[in-house]
Amino acid sequence: MSKKIACLMTNMFEDVEYTDPAQSFKEAGHEVVTIEKEKGKTVKGKQGEAAVEIDESIDNVNPQDFDALFLPGGFSPDQLRADDRFVQFAKSFMDDKKPVFAICHGPQLLLTAKTLEGRDATGYKSIKADMEYAGANYQDTEVVVCQNQLVTSRKPDDIPAFTRESLKLL
Repeated sequence: MSKKIACLMTNMFEDVEYTDPAQSFKEAGHEVVTIEKEKGKTVKGKQGEAAVEIDESIDNVNPQDFDALFLPGGFSPDQLRADDRFVQFAKSFMDDKKPVFAICHGPQLLLTAKTLEGRDATGYKSIKADMEYAGANYQDTEVVVCQNQLVTSRKPDDIPAFTRESLKLL
């Protein structure tokens, strides 16, 4: 059955951490809805390879309307976590036990939402200490699946494993 996936992103996302999983999700028949502050805005990837038109404004979406959450890395998650609307949106998926897919710096939104305590997770090495301070059981491995809900990976090299495990949860 087709699932509707919310993707929180803004400028300076890690290009392939969005494009590769999003393409795989779409090829598997799922819908990926990009969400930022402004609908219709084009956001650009950190590497300058990807440009993505935003489907919806954070003000016009409800977490209840989505089956899963996708958080690509890069500088995007750090920018978004300064805005409580994005933090609360991400928190609701964790609270409701809906699938959450976060790669590289993606877990930063989950850190700010205080939803990683007691969870097995991974992320980019520069946020390892932050994740441990937040109470996560950090694992330096290509993909970590926690409680059949949270899928995390460290970096672009991990995308195949990240995508595989995310699709299994969908």
